[in-house]
Amino acid sequence: MKLFFSDLSKLIKFRLTFLVDFSASVTFLIGSRMQVARGEMPAIDWGNWWILVAGGFLVTAAANCFNEIIEKDLDKLMTRTKDRPMAAGRMTTGQGLVMGLVMGMLGTWLLGKLNLETGLLSVFSIFIYAFIYTPLKRRAPILAVFIGAIAGAFPPLIGYLAALGHIRHFFPIDYEIAIILFLIQFAWQFPHFWSIAWVLDDDYKLAGFRFLPTKKRDKGSAIVIFVSTLVLIAVSLLPTIYGFGGYYIAGVSILAGLIFAYLAFKLVVKLDIESARRVMFCSFFYIPLVQLILLFDFIGK
Repeated sequence: MKLFFSDLSKLIKFRLTFLVDFSASVTFLIGSRMQVARGEMPAIDWGNWWILVAGGFLVTAAANCFNEIIEKDLDKLMTRTKDRPMAAGRMTTGQGLVMGLVMGMLGTWLLGKLNLETGLLSVFSIFIYAFIYTPLKRRAPILAVFIGAIAGAFPPLIGYLAALGHIRHFFPIDYEIAIILFLIQFAWQFPHFWSIAWVLDDDYKLAGFRFLPTKKRDKGSAIVIFVSTLVLIAVSLLPTIYGFGGYYIAGVSILAGLIFAYLAFKLVVKLDIESARRVMFCSFFYIPLVQLILLFDFIGK
């Protein structure tokens, strides 16, 4: 039983799935606060929140499952992934496909209960991640990173739209908030992904993956990572600029962004794996922190 749960965790990439689900759940609460402030609902609907958490987890798990089915033979080549259940031969692709389909259909059904847009976006996110991003990873890695960033930025968009439920009184600010939440996570994807690519470059090359901007660990790639953190700082100020975030979120975004950028600059100087690892770990904390602060510093209109 212990091995089964260990394999299941590897199959769905539990930590990644948790982070994605966390992002959607926080932005659901942001959207809910907007509806409460406008008088559309008396209080946050925690039942819908749980539906989003469960549905979002299942949809993300399904996308990761399909990804591993497609890349099973490539996973065998990399140290980091060779012990995944299908790559190691402990699970067949047929079993993985059934699990992925069940999780995907159940998750989509749950999210569709919140509203049609949320259900459709969940299907679209699975399709982009598993069937566009995954095949492109070796054929056109730079394009794949861009497509992957789009798929990776869907959770806050899904979370905010899910909070609207079946309400149809949309205001321009709803579109602004949803798009800005998407843009923040989209901009974050690049330093996050490229720092991981730098750390794991030797392992990725075993399977033919070359994800870094210049396809190697050099100053050019490091500079692009550094510039992407500066872009993130600018994008992170949009909530305050558009008036739905206060000064606390602006301050935290600037401070966290500067730390992120400083670590990326150290990578430009040193060009070593340890510096890239610091950027990578900083990225893990950045997006949950910024989203949580925005939740508590959110100014409903």
